[in-house]
Formats: sequence, C-alpha cells, structure tokens
Amino acid sequence: MFKLSWMAALLLIVSFCATVTWLARIYALRRNLMDHPGERRSHQVATPRGGGVAIVVSVLLAMAAGAVIWPPFSPSLGGFSLGLVLVAGIGWWDDHRPLSAFTRLAVHALAALLLASLVWHATADIAHSVLALLITLSLINIWNFMDGINGLAVTQACLVAAVFALILPAPFAFAALVVLAACVGFLPFNFPRAKIFLGDVGSGGLGYTLAGLLCLASVTTRTNWLVLLLPLTVFLVDAGLTLLLRIVTGEQWMQPHTQHLYQRWTKCGTSHAVVTCTYAVYTLFGITLALISREQPAGLAGGIAASWLLLSAVVWIFLRRRVGDQ
Repeated sequence: MFKLSWMAALLLIVSFCATVTWLARIYALRRNLMDHPGERRSHQVATPRGGGVAIVVSVLLAMAAGAVIWPPFSPSLGGFSLGLVLVAGIGWWDDHRPLSAFTRLAVHALAALLLASLVWHATADIAHSVLALLITLSLINIWNFMDGINGLAVTQACLVAAVFALILPAPFAFAALVVLAACVGFLPFNFPRAKIFLGDVGSGGLGYTLAGLLCLASVTTRTNWLVLLLPLTVFLVDAGLTLLLRIVTGEQWMQPHTQHLYQRWTKCGTSHAVVTCTYAVYTLFGITLALISREQPAGLAGGIAASWLLLSAVVWIFLRRRVGDQ
C-alpha cells in the first residue's frame, strides 16, 4: 500500500508539472519571454523560455508535503527549499530582466552555503561541507551552461535523479523520484521539439536540486564522492574542459558562447535529438559504473571513478577536435 501511495503521488507530480508547464508557456508567449535565434544560440526558431518554473514549483510543493509527513526532516527540507527559491528566483528575474553575472553568482553562492550548512549539520565535517559548497555552486552553473539544445539538460536530470533513487535509502529515495517525476512532466514540452525552454529559473533550479540529491547521498550512504559524480560525468567534463579552454585561450569566459562539444556538434548539422540521445547513452555507462563501484572497497571504487573521468576527458578532446575539423 505504501508503494502504491508513492506511485500515486509521483503520477500526480507528473500531471501537475505538465499542467504548470503548459500554463508557463501561455504566460511566456503573452509576456514575449522568448529566446531568439542568433550566433550564440543553437535553435532556429524563437521559443518561449521559463518553463522550468514548473519543475521548481513541483519540487517545492513536494518538499512542503514531505515536511508534513516526516516532521523530523522539516528543518532540512526547509533549508533546502529556501536555497531552491533563491536560485530559481534569481533565475526567474534574469529570464525577465537580465542581471549581471556577479549578482547571479552571489545569490548562487548564498544558496550553496545553505546546502553546505545542512551537510555540516549532518556530518560536522568541514571538508565535506566545503566540498558540498563547491559542487553545489558548480552544478547550478553547469546545468545553465549545458541547457542549450532540446532535451539535453532535462534528460540528463532524469537519468541522474533515477540513479540517486536507486542509491538513496528509503524514504530519502522519494526525493529523487520527485525530481524524476517533475522532469518527466516537463520533458514532452522540451524534446524532441522544444515548445518551451527551461530558462534560467529551470536550469539553475535543476542544478541546485541535483546537488541536493548528491549531498543527501553523501550523508546517508557510504558511497565514495567520486562514485557519486559518475552519473554527472558528461556534463562535468563538457562544461569543465570548455571553461578551462576558454580561460587558457584568454576568451571572455563569462560571456555566452557556443564552444561546448554539444553545441559544436549540432552546428555541424547533427540533430538535437541525436546529440541528446548520445549524451544519454554515455551517461547510462557512467550510471552502470556507479552502481557497480559503490559495492566495491573505497580505494577500488575511487580508482574506477577516477579512470572513467579521465577516459571521458580523452573522449571529449577527441570528439571536439573531430567536430572542429568538420
């Protein structure tokens, strides 16, 4: 009966998120919140943005319900929700009126600090908390950087949430299932043809939410940190190495661009659907390794994870040179 109640709740979240996404699209069209094609864009037609608010609202309502059902967890759920409101709120503002990168980063840092403080409260480990801070700040921005073609950011979020649902013990696994259900409700509006984009409200909100799941797994399981990062490998490598390359070559690395591998790949004529599905398949390999490695001794698990990350970097370099020559 308990599992049936979970299923009913998840189906409700899928339906609710789909409905709010549809309403967000109507709102965006009326307010002319549109992303237009351009040199630094990967789409060909003007498309509404800000649909990710549906995912954020769905997760926040689920967190409120969780606080009522499991009162001992209410302070942690409240702290996480406040951070999500900060990240999504500044993203919503930026979707309407573009803000400076410094303003956005300052709010992201505050939200990351909130999440890191929850890790500190759970572990009293300063190194663990600092790592949580850095990873959270990174994922907020990485999901924004990687949200450039149809379905990419949302399908990756679905896969990451799914694997954390398998890694996390009950009832914490339900948090990951909530994120998965919300993304499933949004996905038909974004893939294979985008009727609306996540916007900064959605991409930043997703990055923060996935960081929350990762931090939750780090304090409720004994899984090696590197193993927990395996499902995120494809985004970490593409975003991280692209940023590093832009810094080394002296480019204005904080400015919008189309230098990520997925962007260069689509500009070569590969469809959004093919690129998104290829990234998904690669992530499935990372997920498989994560599920296998978490059962191994810490040293071996860390070695496997580090080797996969290094291999992924080599693959990225090879593919980026190949698409760059086309």
